[in-house]
Amino acid sequence: MALDMERIKDGENLTTEFKREYTDEIKKAIVAFANTEGGTLYIGINDEKSIVGVDNHDDTLLQLTNVVCSAIKPDLTLFVDYETEKVGKATVIVVNVRRGTARPYYLAGKGIRPEGVYVRHGPSSVPATEAVILNMIRETDGEKYEEVQSSNQDLTFTETAGEFKLKDLEWGLPQMISLKLATTEGSFTNLGLFLSDQSPYTVKLAVFEGLEKEIFKDRREFAGSLIKQLNDAYGFLDMYNHTHAEVEGLYRNDKRDYPEDAIREALLNALVHRDYAFSSSTLISIFDDRIEFVSIGGLPKGVSFDDILLGISVARNENLANVFYRLHLIEAYGTGIPKIMRSYADCIKKPELQSTNNAFKITLPNKNTNSASRKVTGGTSFTESEEKIMKLLNRRGSIVRKDIEAALAVSQAMAVRLLRGLIDKGAIRAVGGGKKIRYVKLTTGADQNRTDA
Repeated sequence: MALDMERIKDGENLTTEFKREYTDEIKKAIVAFANTEGGTLYIGINDEKSIVGVDNHDDTLLQLTNVVCSAIKPDLTLFVDYETEKVGKATVIVVNVRRGTARPYYLAGKGIRPEGVYVRHGPSSVPATEAVILNMIRETDGEKYEEVQSSNQDLTFTETAGEFKLKDLEWGLPQMISLKLATTEGSFTNLGLFLSDQSPYTVKLAVFEGLEKEIFKDRREFAGSLIKQLNDAYGFLDMYNHTHAEVEGLYRNDKRDYPEDAIREALLNALVHRDYAFSSSTLISIFDDRIEFVSIGGLPKGVSFDDILLGISVARNENLANVFYRLHLIEAYGTGIPKIMRSYADCIKKPELQSTNNAFKITLPNKNTNSASRKVTGGTSFTESEEKIMKLLNRRGSIVRKDIEAALAVSQAMAVRLLRGLIDKGAIRAVGGGKKIRYVKLTTGADQNRTDA
């Protein structure tokens, strides 16, 4: 096949590049073509578009094929063709590179980071930005993000190794390769990065006064291995999972604000199924009436809320889920969300699931303020706290805000919100104003017939 002289005359552009001779820079151009729109590399043509030829074209072809096979990942060999063309006494090597299907392609020694991933920008091959790399990862059907070679190879595993030892499981390079924390060549993958002491991801927790994100009561950020983050975050949540006691006759009944299984499964879901291609933290917010778990990454494509409620599981990070399974942190795939819902089977207010394109949220109601609601006169649903206020009104006839603060051990803001809630439900009304304001029941015929059991 004769050289396309018109194309050569047009000079270097997005899909054309000239090299006087073989240099190490050639592999950057091949990577860039594969990551962009494909292109043609001519070896034996200088920057002035003059044909100078290649002296030892057989040796040069051997170098090219070796570089494409060993220095570029994932495997690009099926997308690269080589030809030699004679122009007078000169020999030109033509390398045709098609756009690959497993982008991003990268230099094996550099990994998936800007200094290893190149794209075409006009007539030049330039390092890709992190945003461009992430877009390629999300679009491709190639390697999963957790299986890609980590950009940080200086990793230690103190916490993860300790967890394996605690569970009487072997830990070493063979196990790391088997679990895909490392490649067969001994390089660490992104999964290895997730579970290393140097993991760049964090979990941020905040405790708020009342029901809105207005006043902070406490906040923490946990870093390190995902194993350490899991243990630290659960310990913090457990500290704020208060126990409330009710006495019924001769028996005392202790009830925690949140089912321990629900907290555990929601936390595991946030860590196992988040999208680690983004660097944002997992967010957990604790309010008086709920806990919200927000993780980066929406539902996997083709999966609906109904699917996950049925126990269908499509793990975004399948290898990470497998590590947690081996550590007995996950009982079986797809059981987490159904287990959360079952733990609220006796409650009126159920956990809520929300998803956007880039985030997933689980909201657990506080069973001692919301979900223990009971149906009362007229079909009105009262929370347990509201029921206590109504009983207090039955005994006293009228109350002030401070009576609620003392009886329920809540803040002023929470007492105001509870009173507003009862007013909105048409259960009580305010009498008077200013500092002398009091609250009384809105009596109906049904209320008058109701006894305070």
